[in-house]
Amino acid sequence: MNSLPFTLLADEERTACEKYGVWIEKSMYGRKYMGVQRATFFIDKRGQIAAAWPKVKVKGHAEEVAAAVGELT
Repeated sequence: MNSLPFTLLADEERTACEKYGVWIEKSMYGRKYMGVQRATFFIDKRGQIAAAWPKVKVKGHAEEVAAAVGELT
C-alpha cells in the first residue's frame, strides 16, 4: 500500500459528480452515454471553490493548476 498524506474518496452513487455538474451525456462514434467530464476544482480551506477548470485537457494542466494554487494560497 502507498502511504498518502490525504484521504481518497469514491463517488459510487455519483452524488458529488452531479452536484459539481460533471456527470454529463457524452458521445463517442455516434453512441451517446453518460460519463464524467474531466474537470479540476480547487477547494480552499473554508470549503469554497477557489478555482475551477472545466473540460480539462491533460497537456499543461498540472502546471496551470500548480501556478493557480501558488497564487491562491
